[in-house]
Formats: sequence, C-alpha cells, structure tokens
Amino acid sequence: MMLDGCTPWPAEFADRYREAGHWRGETFSSLLRSRAADFGSRVAIVDGDRRWTYAELDARADAVAAGFASLGIGRDDRVVVQLPNIAEFFEVVFGLWRIGALPVFALPAHRSAEIGYFCSFTDAAAYVIPDTFGGFDYRDLAKEVPGPRNVIVVGEEGPFTSFESLRHASPTDLAEPSSSDVAFFQLSGGTTGVPKLIPRTHDDYIYSLRGSAEICGLGEDSVYLGVLPIAHNYPLSSPGVLGALYAGSRVVLAPVPSPDVVFPLIEREGVTITGVVPPLALVWLRAAENTTHDLSSLQVLQVGGAKFSAEAAARVRPVLGCTLQQVFGMAEGLVNYTRLDDQDDVLVHTQGRPISADDEIRVVDKDGNPVAEGETGHLLTRGPYTIRGYYKAAEHNAIAFTADGFYRTGDLVRLTSNGYLVVEGRAKDQINRGGEKVAAEEVENHILAHPAVHDVAVVAMPDEFLGERTCAFVVLADPAAGVGVRELREFLRGRGLAAFKIPDRVDFVPEFPRTGVGKVSKAELRVAIAATPRPASRALPDPERT
Repeated sequence: MMLDGCTPWPAEFADRYREAGHWRGETFSSLLRSRAADFGSRVAIVDGDRRWTYAELDARADAVAAGFASLGIGRDDRVVVQLPNIAEFFEVVFGLWRIGALPVFALPAHRSAEIGYFCSFTDAAAYVIPDTFGGFDYRDLAKEVPGPRNVIVVGEEGPFTSFESLRHASPTDLAEPSSSDVAFFQLSGGTTGVPKLIPRTHDDYIYSLRGSAEICGLGEDSVYLGVLPIAHNYPLSSPGVLGALYAGSRVVLAPVPSPDVVFPLIEREGVTITGVVPPLALVWLRAAENTTHDLSSLQVLQVGGAKFSAEAAARVRPVLGCTLQQVFGMAEGLVNYTRLDDQDDVLVHTQGRPISADDEIRVVDKDGNPVAEGETGHLLTRGPYTIRGYYKAAEHNAIAFTADGFYRTGDLVRLTSNGYLVVEGRAKDQINRGGEKVAAEEVENHILAHPAVHDVAVVAMPDEFLGERTCAFVVLADPAAGVGVRELREFLRGRGLAAFKIPDRVDFVPEFPRTGVGKVSKAELRVAIAATPRPASRALPDPERT
C-alpha cells in the first residue's frame, strides 16, 4: 500500500511497467542480499583505508537495522540522513531499508532552516549526522532542530546516541518492505520555499539504476568514484553509487572533489567512471593539463546537474583521454544520457535521450500545445520512474502535474530529430548555481525578514564558471540606515540558510522596474545584471564567502 500523502501510479501504468520487465519486485534490501551472495568477497566500498566487501556491507546493514529497531524505529518511519561521503552512509541507508524505514536525504550543506523543516514536515523519528565535517559541527545543528526523538551521531556522539552503539544491538527479525512501497524521499530543486519531498519506490528507483548501469556500461570490473555529495540524486543513481552496487562494481568515495584529492584516488583505485558538475569539470580539465598522476584508467567522465558549454565539452577527450557522457535528469524521475558510442557532435551539443522506451516526452508551448520539431518549449514527462506527485503537496501537485500524469519539469528544451534533448534554460523562478538549485522565493523570504529591508528580488546572473550565480536586488526601508552586504549575509547565515543559497552579489537599489500590471520585472533585472557583470570566479565557490 502506498504511504499516505503519496500519489501512486495508476494501475494500468503499474501493470504495463511490470509486464515490460521494468519493475521486477526487487527491494534495496533484497538487492544487497543478492549482491552479497554473488560477490561476497569482492570490495564494494572504499573509504580512505577502509575497504568493505559486499558480504561485510550486507552484515553491517543487518546489524545497523537491528540497532535502529532497538530504538523503536520501524516500517514507514522517516529518518533524516545528513551524512557526507563516508562508508557509514551505506550502513545507514541499507539498514533503514532492511526494516522498511524511509531515509530522507538531506545534504551536508543544509542548515537549520532546511533540516528543521524536513524533520517537522516528515515527523522524523530520527536524524543521523556526522560529528563534524568541513569544519562544521553538526551536533550544534542538531541541538537547534526540534522534533526527532533520536539523534544518531557517526563519530564523537556528545549528548546524542552513538552510531557505533547501533552495531551492537541484539539481532531481530526484519520485516522487509514490498517493492511497491516508498523507499525514501529525495529533495526537489523547488521554486518556492524549501524543497518539496519526492517519494521514490523500490520498483521505480531500482529500474532507473538498472537502466543507468546498462547505458553507462557498468560491470564487475567497473570502479565508480563518488565525488559529489552522494545523497544528491545524480551521484546516487545516475548510475551513481547505487547503480555501481547494482552492477557489482566497486565504489570509491572522495571526501572532497578537488583534483589534489581526486586525481591520486583515480590512479590508486583504477577509477573507470565518475560524475561531476560543469564547474568541477572545468577545474579538473585545467588541473589535468599539468598533473603527474596517471588518469588513464578513467573511461567515462559524466557531466550533469547544469548545462555544459560545448566549448568545454569538446575538451574532455583531448585533455582527459576519456569519453564524455552528458547527463540531464531530475530527482523527480526522468534521466537522459548521451550514449557511449554517440558521435562527437551529439556528445558535445546535446544532453542525451531518456533511459527507457516508456519515458514519454512532450515539448509544449505556454498553452500546452506541442511545438514543432526543433523548436524550444516546456518539457513534460511521465514514465516508469517519474513520480506522480510530491509528498503531502496536493495543491502544488495540481500545478506541477497535468491531469493525465505528466510532470511539468520547468525546463525549456528542444528535441532533435533523433530524439535527443538540448536544454535551453529554465521556465521556473529557479537559479541553477553550478548544479545546486536555488529557489528565488525562499531566499527572498529570508532577506525580507531583515528589519531594514523593504523589498527584494533575487535573480540569476550569468557566470562563465558556474553557469549562473545569484544576485539579490534589495530596496531598503531607509537608505540611510547603513546596512551593508556583509551584514545581510551574516543575517542569512544566522537564519540557518545553506551557504550555497546566500546571494553571490547584493545590489542596493532605490526601486524595481515594473511590468505593465505592476509586478516586479525580473526580466529587466536580469538584463541589468548581465549588462554590468563582475569578473567570473576562477575557483570553486567558497561556501563561507563574505
């Protein structure tokens, strides 16, 4: 039975997807059990000097599942998981899946504004964190978050429950879930407020893993390097760490994505495939020209999360000696890939085609009418791994989905004659900052809470490095008040806003341009910011910038 607040696939579609062999009755728990049986002694996870085999991971998942059960966590309980790229991530999520509990995947960059909402909205039974990561103490964050009856800490636990203690609970009978059950919640990019929650079932998500692993050529000899935060949908499943485990491959975890850390890992572990966002690809390309590390094992560099410029895309093979694979997808479902045997013009100039023959694509105008082939329009989709509704969001679902179940992605695309998509931009009021999605309205609401601010408009500004950055145009209640950029940014940090959402640029203006009906003209603001750009950054964004 589908969890309350979630929208199931209509029976006729569910039956069709099962008959087509897309949905095979697998769960994540049975997946790991099967791989442990087939590949028990093979290394599954590499984290620094730690190397866990498939059999060890399976046993660890059983132990942690018993530990969660000993805390009273069980079927359909929601657990907010905020872990970096560490091996314990897999113990936690597979342990939760063993008892039918539902991970809610938060990102390491999230702070109290987001985490408090996730815990409250889902009525979370637990919250799992590291002790510290990237110089930030997550135990202090946990003290600010009301709600979860259990806070579980990987590392030094402080006043909370030690993750280590879960491994020593008495064994218990595990009531494993059905394949049609919701398995976990991903986070949407969202255009208003904090992210919407995306319910993914075992059936639909495992199908996307299987299809992704096949398209990306994963097998028993493949080595996938996780460099982006692995709770993100892209490095989790496209094919990501879970797709690699599905294929019996080895997963190597990088704590940070910088070349001085990643390049030695590629050489040491013989990495064959990894996925990055465009800004990181540019950093790697620059660093690879002078590296002394042997990167020859790398066969595929995936680039996704934001559009990759054709000029940069054309440099991948000459500089890194590997195949570029463009990836365009969304946590709500649809994923597109260029294929490994595609011609260079397709690899460089398109963002791929869907995983499945049953992925249905519509490209329509603003009135919902199909556009001519090759013309730009709004992308709509439905299929065997695209959700039919957000969690507990009936009002929003009525807007985000058509009456016949197509998801309005908010992307502007054009479709080539051979079925490949070219992404042209976004229709939603959302900024794609190097793959991180920033909802303008959410940031605006936080800025408006400052007592000196009268009005604000947040827009995207072009950036050579990240694709887009955020600019906040601010009208002060009293221009003589002396409020500055630094003070405003400190105010936003104090409200617990994730660092990547804090505006890159703040311009104080006396008033906004208006449309004919009196609305703020964000189009004119975007034109203004494009006409007065500041120099593009040449380094990875500093999350604590001032």
